[in-house]
Amino acid sequence: MGTGGSNIKLVMSDIDGTILDSAHRVDDGLKETLEHLKEQKVPFILASARSPKGMYSLAEELGIRTSPLACYNGALVLKEADSESHQPILSHEMNKTEVGVIVDIIKDRFPEITINLYSGEDWYVDKYTRWAEIEAGITKETPIEKNVQLLMLSAEMPVHKLLLIGTPQEIERLQAYCQALKLESSSFYLSKENYLEVTHCDVSKERALLELASYYQVDLEETMAIGDNFNDIPMLKLAGLGVSMANAPIEVQEAADIKTFSNNENGVSKALQKYVLGTK
Repeated sequence: MGTGGSNIKLVMSDIDGTILDSAHRVDDGLKETLEHLKEQKVPFILASARSPKGMYSLAEELGIRTSPLACYNGALVLKEADSESHQPILSHEMNKTEVGVIVDIIKDRFPEITINLYSGEDWYVDKYTRWAEIEAGITKETPIEKNVQLLMLSAEMPVHKLLLIGTPQEIERLQAYCQALKLESSSFYLSKENYLEVTHCDVSKERALLELASYYQVDLEETMAIGDNFNDIPMLKLAGLGVSMANAPIEVQEAADIKTFSNNENGVSKALQKYVLGTK
């Protein structure tokens, strides 16, 4: 973790709570700021727990379709934010046996939990519950209704992420139960109090930043990472300049080198202007 913001050659940023305000609108100073980053040939890479389809429209809106996307917190990193090409730079897939164990447990012991399974660009649900409807409203995606247990029988279908949604109390119980299983290659974390995300244990935004710095042949000291939540902490610590949002929990702010304005105050574009472009 560095202390200087000069000579930044690559930027990785979280989406929700970071470039999006509390009404899910994009930082309105960001598109113009990113045009200046392009002139300096500084890649701006979106990194999120979202699927590719949940990120394409944002990349389009920001004019960065030719930049990579770190989807599913880095489980799938695409070369371009373009649904036509869909060329992966890296893909960390879940262990299918472990996915089957988790799905079977939920069906048997936690039937009220909504199972969302993500494979490449596709989002699958057993049934379109109110939780799936809420997630669809946020990401502007439509899930495919299929029997998730039957999907697991398809040997060629990779699983990049499970998103398990219920009430905070249900999710707390499910997380405790799953972690007690001590599954060898699955990692569990909360992205919201009622959202339990499951990916391969090697997956993280930190790993994605490391891989992309190598891909662009940029030293880590020349990278900037911006985020607002606990799963952003390793990325903030690894980057040459870790930037937390003012709306981030105090532990996240303490893990960063600097704090910018909140997501409701165009914090990302202001940080880029000040620490990358040197204009404000």
